[in-house]
Amino acid sequence: MNNVFYSIIVVCLNAGERLHDTIESILQQKYSNYEIIVKDGGSSDGSVEELQAAFQDERMHIHIRKDNGIYDAMNQAVQLAQGEYDLFLNAGDSFYDETVLDKITEEIERIKNENKKADVIYGNLYHKALDTIIYAAPEINDFTCYRNVPCHQTCFYHRSMFETRGYKPEYNVRADYEHFLWCFYEKKAKIWYVPVIVASYEGGGYSETKENKKRSARQHREIVVRYMGRKKADKYRWIMLLTLAPLRSAIADNKYLSGIYNGLKTAIYKVMKKGS
Repeated sequence: MNNVFYSIIVVCLNAGERLHDTIESILQQKYSNYEIIVKDGGSSDGSVEELQAAFQDERMHIHIRKDNGIYDAMNQAVQLAQGEYDLFLNAGDSFYDETVLDKITEEIERIKNENKKADVIYGNLYHKALDTIIYAAPEINDFTCYRNVPCHQTCFYHRSMFETRGYKPEYNVRADYEHFLWCFYEKKAKIWYVPVIVASYEGGGYSETKENKKRSARQHREIVVRYMGRKKADKYRWIMLLTLAPLRSAIADNKYLSGIYNGLKTAIYKVMKKGS
């Protein structure tokens, strides 16, 4: 397939019906110039065979090959992708609605018509488990990078962001975070927020287990010191502690309080944007 604009990448292993649901949401997009790269690590649950039987679409390409985890699988998939922009959806996640790619395409064209580069485009996320919309920060800066970068399910990466290197699998929980900071600090990527709800996130992912949360904290520290330096990383760490970040995270993860919290956070973002 030539001149593909989007490569929608789905990596999976024994994903069951969740894989079917994700692919179905992609194929429901009104915008049609995309390919689907399904990178399977060797499933034994019949999910890939069921997928092949359910969807006969030439835009879907299934590649079965062993890998060493989710980030190794994502790196393998990038090498197979032909699109100008790459988006990673996990099995179980989906596009928020059928107009997402139409809206993102309009935004990319608007940016390019202003003779500006669009290296990374990101939007907002709907959290299924919490039944709330998580609005991304409208500007990427040092503090945003320390605190919370956009989820990879909402980030459209220009293929040039993977030309010289992919994810670092040694960061087995935080490789997508590390790569985003690499794009910002090393590649000097032009990163744009667009007010579009991109994906519906299933919740309960790989990084959310108790053990991986501990790994995540360790890897986060190593990554921010690498890109920001210890002095700046320590400053932001103290700011997070003094502003009760652990408590705010607990509220954000609470099904009954997350909607209120994210609403307040969004209002603050809007005020900050007007003042900038």
